[in-house]
Amino acid sequence: MSSAPLSAERLPTDWKSDAMQRRIARRYASERRFRAVGLLAVLLSAAFLAFLLVTMMGNGLRGFTRTEIAVKIDFPASPLKLDPAAITDRALAEAGLPTMTGAVAEKALGPDGDDLIAPTAWLAIRDAIKDDPTILRRTATIELPAATAIDLANKGKGTPEAEAAVERLKKAGVLSTGFNATFLSSSDGTDPTQVGIWGAFKGSLLTMLVTLLLSFPIGVATALYLEEYAPKAWWTDIIEVSINNLAAVPSIIFGLLGLSIFLNFLHLPRSAALVGGMTLALMTMPVIVIAGRNAIKAVPPSIRDAALGIGASPVQVVFQHVLPLALPGILTGTIIGMARALGETAPLLMIGMRAFIATPPGGVTDPATVLPVQIFLWSDEVSKGFVEKTSAAIIVLLVFLLAMNGLAIYLRNKFERRWS
Repeated sequence: MSSAPLSAERLPTDWKSDAMQRRIARRYASERRFRAVGLLAVLLSAAFLAFLLVTMMGNGLRGFTRTEIAVKIDFPASPLKLDPAAITDRALAEAGLPTMTGAVAEKALGPDGDDLIAPTAWLAIRDAIKDDPTILRRTATIELPAATAIDLANKGKGTPEAEAAVERLKKAGVLSTGFNATFLSSSDGTDPTQVGIWGAFKGSLLTMLVTLLLSFPIGVATALYLEEYAPKAWWTDIIEVSINNLAAVPSIIFGLLGLSIFLNFLHLPRSAALVGGMTLALMTMPVIVIAGRNAIKAVPPSIRDAALGIGASPVQVVFQHVLPLALPGILTGTIIGMARALGETAPLLMIGMRAFIATPPGGVTDPATVLPVQIFLWSDEVSKGFVEKTSAAIIVLLVFLLAMNGLAIYLRNKFERRWS
């Protein structure tokens, strides 16, 4: 047999030839274009984020301030018949404070004085009397919240008539702008100068508490079972596929599920943090299971082998070695899932958490609303005074979300273990 002829020896590449130089130039140009497109994408994303933050801050920061009008009130000469030694809520409710407030505003500010102050300005007088009943024996100056038109005009967004009234009040030296503490301490209302975020914020806290107490233990237990104990069988494959699919289901589907099970079948209280938390737990649980399984799978097998080698039982290996080492990843996934649940609106609308809640909930079974739903309701109001309140509520929600994500980063860095 004759052997095949040897192939010709491969010649070295001529890097200085014109063809090779053109190929190198095209590669470098392609790399520069890719870097430019990537940089453009980053800059575009940063621009959209900056636009969002600037817009929200520009509108929302004004929501944390309130225009006030100083009104001098001669309580002894007023029609109030109150005994400073016997001030009760019932006595204040029956004293006719709204009528008296309009009268003293007209006396101090002119015929249109009642129109310059907010409809709920009498609440400031009530609170002043409750704080210091001796005020009824003397003349006092009380800062009353301005009407919505005056408040907007003082912030540069009013009508010509309101702006003229603002100039008149400024010349009189009775107009001022202060921090709106009411926005952080009160609940929903019909007057944009008196609405607050505390009721929705407390509702969000209670709802997230119920969500965490239900989804975290069940999700972690499910992840442990599927990763450490479940046999490789067709039914476990079905469970895994179902969990992965549930994590991608639109949130409104969970709202419909909560409506049919918790409200129509179990007859739990409508618009309660308990039902909202149970509904969001259904949505959050698949995320926790997936994050938990990935964290458990990331623990090196040598940890298990070493624990078994020194006599630990399989249960001790899981709960004393694997689970503590996987906890940072589990907590990170849990808090990210909770942050997603905090921003959900659609499932909570389906279970009735869009009611008008004028008082903060006292427990998980009381009527409540949450921050995203409160933002949705205020954005649908006709009064222009709710525009800045909506932006201010968005700022509170963003701060809440950033705090939760910051907590996730802190927990991950604190408990993270590295293996070489």
